[in-house]
Amino acid sequence: MLNVFTLDKGRLSGRLLQEEIDSAADLADVQPVWVDLEAPTAEEIGWIAARFGLHIPNNIVDDDLEESARFYEEDNGELHIRSDFLIDDDITPRNVRVAFILFHNVLFSVHAEDLPVFRLLRLRARRIPALIEDAKDVLLKLYDADAEYSADALEGIYDALEKVSARVLKQDVDDRAAGEALAAIAREEDLNGRIRRNVMDTRRAVSFMMRSRMLNAEQFEEARQIMRDIDSLDSHTAFLFDKINFLMDATVGFININQNKIIKIFSVASVALLPPTLIASVYGMNFQHMPELSQTWGYPFALGLMVCSVAAPLIYFRRKGWMR
Repeated sequence: MLNVFTLDKGRLSGRLLQEEIDSAADLADVQPVWVDLEAPTAEEIGWIAARFGLHIPNNIVDDDLEESARFYEEDNGELHIRSDFLIDDDITPRNVRVAFILFHNVLFSVHAEDLPVFRLLRLRARRIPALIEDAKDVLLKLYDADAEYSADALEGIYDALEKVSARVLKQDVDDRAAGEALAAIAREEDLNGRIRRNVMDTRRAVSFMMRSRMLNAEQFEEARQIMRDIDSLDSHTAFLFDKINFLMDATVGFININQNKIIKIFSVASVALLPPTLIASVYGMNFQHMPELSQTWGYPFALGLMVCSVAAPLIYFRRKGWMR
């Protein structure tokens, strides 16, 4: 799918207008500031090459890239930036690779699926006048929205961990509840790691834009503000890692306690059954005159002695509190 975005009513008071392109003729009459290609077909890539003279490789969003290929500038003026953007959904949180090309004051973005950050920018640009002035503003606003989206995702982790804390620390935890808590903690840990990676990638991209001297004074100051917002997220991700580790240790500790209770039952039973086993072995020896045969109450006495030998250690364990 190919979408182009143009500025309405000039640069200073413009709003970002979206138009979906269905043919090469639709693309010929527009002067876009941003061209967004979501899972583009070979035909759509051909339209871009014919209209703008820009060749987009088929593997431009491949994950297998050298570090030097993430930020570079071609001899013809093409500026290439590859960044990861976060998708936080209920199924599988993930990072999606996006390839940006800044060419002749037009920003081209290529990605495999729709991204929440892109939807957020489109919504803001329609409502807020003078938000976008050129293609570099679009790129900066995307990174700004990405940092804000990461902050919202971190708030979601805080809320999820609060629910896990209430379940683990304020209630009796059985094996089923502990398993559910571990699953929830593992999901939030994975999401927190992806947010940290996303924030790191955004920091690198914004830093590259600042070092390349492609920004004017106002855009440079905005980039510095984005860097400050990103730096503020680092302490939150570090705190969440510590909280996740604490809840993980607490949950595993409750699981160990439940297992120790089971082992304690077997330990008490084995200790309590040792005396009657000894008595039975003594009475089962091959004496010349067996007590249970020569005495009238031999068998009842032996059985009673076994019961007493079981009751005595159980009573002792109960008084010590070892059976609670």
